[in-house]
Amino acid sequence: MKRNIINKIHNLQSNNQFSGTAFVKNGDQVLVDVSYGYANRSEQIKNQTETRYGIASGCKLFTSIAICQLVEEGKISFDSTLRDCLDVNFPHFAETITIHQLLTHTSGIPDYFDEEVMDDFEELWIKNPMYHIRCLKDFLPLFQNENMKSAAGERFHYNNAGYILLGLVVEQASGLVFTDYVEKRIFKRAGMLDSGYFAFDSLPERVAIGYIDNADGTWKTNIYSLPVKGGSDGGAFVTVTDMVKLWEALMNNQLINEALTNQLLTSHTQVKEDSFYGYGLWIKKNGNLISKYHIMGYDPGVSFHSAYYPDSSFKVIVCSNKSEGAFDIMNAIEDELSKVKI
Repeated sequence: MKRNIINKIHNLQSNNQFSGTAFVKNGDQVLVDVSYGYANRSEQIKNQTETRYGIASGCKLFTSIAICQLVEEGKISFDSTLRDCLDVNFPHFAETITIHQLLTHTSGIPDYFDEEVMDDFEELWIKNPMYHIRCLKDFLPLFQNENMKSAAGERFHYNNAGYILLGLVVEQASGLVFTDYVEKRIFKRAGMLDSGYFAFDSLPERVAIGYIDNADGTWKTNIYSLPVKGGSDGGAFVTVTDMVKLWEALMNNQLINEALTNQLLTSHTQVKEDSFYGYGLWIKKNGNLISKYHIMGYDPGVSFHSAYYPDSSFKVIVCSNKSEGAFDIMNAIEDELSKVKI
């Protein structure tokens, strides 16, 4: 199986020039650990297992864990309303919006980047320069005074702004800057010592620069395509081995207690026939049985997929510093793992 997976990845990489790292772990056994392309094309520094990759929306799971920790401490509840948890004025938002609805993308609030009507994330920064976006409050002018998109609780609408608000709730309830909270209360506790929220203008060592490839063969980096620093809706940097540690810590109730872990992993809203959303992660079902928990993220110069399969001990992580590629590699790995009934 190991050789079959690696061969499939090699064949795909030769076709789509995948740049990144694919990692598969089963219990204590590493089945796949392969890297391709460059973390820095100009200096020809190769990607490797220890490379830190941006994971875009993949880190909404971190935000959900942070909220669950605050619930565990009794500082908020899932039924708490946004207005009771955050001292910010939203003149056109429903007063009934709850933390649960924000976690499950059912709040109905407007998004600063609405994936139902927009497809180019870079358009955001024409009127709002990305170099001004350095903390969560910097996002508020992008949606704070807009009207509701739908009634609170009415339907699922994937929403980045909702997770910005959750991050602000974390800050107000904990007294910590959101990124500091996650690094101290989640990354450190899980042993994710190589992960963090790094500003583009002060990157540490071993960080993969994100690349945007043009049809004519030219390319550019994503430094002018994303906010300077990530936050509660996306933008953390992780290594593939750190993501394994995150899954293990979560599933072993090391980050939140068992009841809250189960609440996070519950299928709270149905998105498609076999696709559901919990708190900060996607859930795929076969009938009534959960086949996998997974997270994903896409930004200009970033593509990321990772999954945990509850019927086995397999963890899969695919990180890429290109806008596309992780999805195809993830599918190839899952195709081979399905033969051993993950």
